[in-house]
Amino acid sequence: MQTLGKSVKRVDAVSKVTGEAKYPGDIDLPGQLYMKILFANRPHAIIHNIDTSAAEALPGVVAVFTAKDVPVNEYGLIMPDQPVLCGPGSNKAFADRVRFVGDQVALVVAESEAIAAQGRDLIQVDYEDLPVVTDHLRAMRDNSVLLHPDRDSNIFCHYRIRKGDVEKAFAEADVIVEGEYRTPAQEHAYLQPEAGIGYIDEEGRVTVVVAGQWTHEDQEQIAHALGLPLEQVRVIYPAIGGAFGGREDMSVQIVLALAAWRLQQRGILRPVKIIWSREESIIGHHKRHPYYLKARWGATRQGKVIAAEMEVVADGGAYAYTSTKVLGNATLMCTGPYEIPNVKVDSYAVYTNNLPNGAFRGFGGPQGAFAAEMQMNRLAEALGIDPVELRLRNVLREGALLSVGTPLPKGVSIAQVVEKAAREGGWQQSAEGWTRSPVSQPVESHKRRGIGFACAFKNVGFSFGAPENCWAIVELHGKAEIDHAVVRHAGAEVGQGSHTVFAQMAAEALGLPMERIHLVVSDTAHTLNSGSVSASRMTFMAGNAIRGACEQALERWRAEDRPAIATYQYRPPRTTPYDPQTGKSEPNFAYGYVAQAAEVEVDMETGHVKIINLVSADDVGKAINPQQVRGQIEGAVVQAAGYAILEKFVQQDGYVQTQHLSTYLIPTVLDVPDQVKPVIMEFPDPIGPWGARGMAEMPFLPVAPAVVAAVRDATGVWFFDFPLTPDRVLRELDSRSVMTSRQA
Repeated sequence: MQTLGKSVKRVDAVSKVTGEAKYPGDIDLPGQLYMKILFANRPHAIIHNIDTSAAEALPGVVAVFTAKDVPVNEYGLIMPDQPVLCGPGSNKAFADRVRFVGDQVALVVAESEAIAAQGRDLIQVDYEDLPVVTDHLRAMRDNSVLLHPDRDSNIFCHYRIRKGDVEKAFAEADVIVEGEYRTPAQEHAYLQPEAGIGYIDEEGRVTVVVAGQWTHEDQEQIAHALGLPLEQVRVIYPAIGGAFGGREDMSVQIVLALAAWRLQQRGILRPVKIIWSREESIIGHHKRHPYYLKARWGATRQGKVIAAEMEVVADGGAYAYTSTKVLGNATLMCTGPYEIPNVKVDSYAVYTNNLPNGAFRGFGGPQGAFAAEMQMNRLAEALGIDPVELRLRNVLREGALLSVGTPLPKGVSIAQVVEKAAREGGWQQSAEGWTRSPVSQPVESHKRRGIGFACAFKNVGFSFGAPENCWAIVELHGKAEIDHAVVRHAGAEVGQGSHTVFAQMAAEALGLPMERIHLVVSDTAHTLNSGSVSASRMTFMAGNAIRGACEQALERWRAEDRPAIATYQYRPPRTTPYDPQTGKSEPNFAYGYVAQAAEVEVDMETGHVKIINLVSADDVGKAINPQQVRGQIEGAVVQAAGYAILEKFVQQDGYVQTQHLSTYLIPTVLDVPDQVKPVIMEFPDPIGPWGARGMAEMPFLPVAPAVVAAVRDATGVWFFDFPLTPDRVLRELDSRSVMTSRQA
């Protein structure tokens, strides 16, 4: 019974449409208490004393917890450089410091949310302010202010790539293009702010019901901070209102567990609930990394790129979060999906007193792709070669070597994807190469239209030697025939449709209708480690794990072992880290490929940029559920359009100036492109489940450079940073107009 390739209804569609689905903020338990967190609200300081007496004396306050109550006061997905609670009395060196405004200082647990908030405001903290460093280029070069005094530098990660002889190649280049680019921070702005409830379950486990992206990693972080064995901690994900990488790191997980656990020790067995406001969410969790990228590329007159030199600097913010992994991706992708024989890259992640920066859809890819695609479009202009034609002369093909000196895994399709996007975007191929007809201009004389092109590649799965595996358990129940199957899998459903795809793939592997697949998901007490819902990996990894478990369960069923239960661990091909000197590595086991053509309209009087049409060609290997694939492409494009044009996250001296959705604007239905055209391509990945590649991130990557190229086509002006807000565009247009008039 074939279910793959069909747009079946999502397994959670009815519950979410009717409001029956329970998100963390919807869950209430008998006798629950409420928690509020005292944030630092200053970017850099030492805490000398915390006086909680007034809060503890407030009627209705049940408990106040500070750093001294945390057994192992540290956490971090990559490195444990962040205190759970900042302040004196901790076992972690320098945990008495706050390093950004959202550092957590104290917890107040009370009979109501209002009382908890009142108690929080009664806490007195004695701060000694320290110098604030918010410019990551300054922080990189000046160590007079160390954010982490146990380190000798604010640089906490440095990668380098050395391939060929860059200087010799530049000497031989006919055209050299240089540029300095800046990409902005971006707020995840998911629908459901951070929330959860913590309690002690019937087996005595510290239990947290929360939204996240990796139940077992949350479990490990909680267990480490509380000094508990893993089996004493349970993490459950209910419905989740969006993630985009924003839920990879901790927000309320550890503090909810801490409160429930410490209350139990005081003989108080009552659940503890918290819901962050939007303002708390915006200052309390990480953002997309702002990047500075300095580029120098050289090409021959025939349109062959022969040299690329890059300096890449990421603002890591106050703590590492996933910066090292994000930087790894940006380091690989900053030279684009092109075969360049001579490459030199130096990349850095740097601590500052800005909000921490971490995972966000694309995971370093959008920042790297922006610089790479800007360079390709500017080289095309300098050479007088069509931008599509130039790309096709340089894209990676089977067996071609990446900047890190190794070939891509088999199944490279970027050339076919570029060609398809070009045709759909209005390009034509002739014996002379690829060309595009001029854009039809609007009737209004103050408006201009233009088209831009960009492409990218995106890793599937964890990279650079990070351990990678995924477990699935499948149970077959029935007598003479299989009545139903139970699939146990920890993979999170963050709105992307993963659970629907799990059911489709299990049904396909077992030959059962989907309604006979029962899912048990996202509960560490009943599922094994799936890894994170990130890195475009879950369909790929879960599909291989579920298929393996189904095949083994069917073997046992045929042997009349009933119920037939199989546990399967999928391990993909290994990856390797960057060589410290040369950067040589086998960075990823699979990739997806994307190319886009964007048509924009620019109002020359107001500076407003409108995306009229965006074609996105994406090789997904196999569209397990085509409707969901189209939704992912459309959603990524809209989110990236916000990144490119609208969303301006402002921090000044370490303080967030855009801490509400009235000041940080995200796209509404009136801001989305007039037309998004998803073009689904299916070149099977040799090791993907049924050929599928992970694809949810890749449509995000080329949008910003394609839009900037389209604005250049429309106005004759290049922009080297974004978002292209009307004030920025108009200012640049006006300055160019003044320059032109002076030259005349």
